Amino acid sequence: MMQATPPVSIATHYNYKRKMATLAKLKGHLVGLEQDYFGSNWIAEENRMREHCAAVKIQSCFRGFKVRAHIRYLQKMAIIIQKTWRAFQTRMYYRFMVQRAYFIMKMNFYNEMAVRIQKRWRGHYVRKCIHNYYEMKNYFRGLSMKNQIVRKELEEYEQTKKKEQEKKAIEKEERRKRYQARKMHYLLSTEQVCVPVLTACIVAWVPA
Repeated sequence: MMQATPPVSIATHYNYKRKMATLAKLKGHLVGLEQDYFGSNWIAEENRMREHCAAVKIQSCFRGFKVRAHIRYLQKMAIIIQKTWRAFQTRMYYRFMVQRAYFIMKMNFYNEMAVRIQKRWRGHYVRKCIHNYYEMKNYFRGLSMKNQIVRKELEEYEQTKKKEQEKKAIEKEERRKRYQARKMHYLLSTEQVCVPVLTACIVAWVPA
């Protein structure tokens, strides 16, 4: 048994048609709406990537600037520290060299003064104690007299030796002549020898 449908009013039917027309109109605009939506999303995404790259570049530039500025600051500070330290080292080395030069100059001055004092004292000591002028004068006078005596004695000794040598030479000559005379005595008894020759030989052998 079929169920009976309730009766539809004219207003409800009109509203239904109106809604269906609006829906159809919306369906007609849906294709363009999707394209606009996706296009706007693509443009927004592209803009977002471009803005991201630009932000990254800006950040990298800014950070690079900050790092370079910090490095320059560190370099300046390092240069200041090095300059201060080297200046301190140079001052210390210069002070050490000045002290060393002053010490050397002082020691040279003291050595020179000590040499002068020693020279004066040694000269005084030598003049007064070792080489006294008057004592040396007397010493040289006595030495001169002694040299004269010694020279005189040497001359006398030389004359004595010369006389002894002459005497020895004469004695030697006499001994030679006597030996020759003894050796040739047999000629006196030989008749073959000529008398003048024998006489000359005897005269030559006889000492003066």
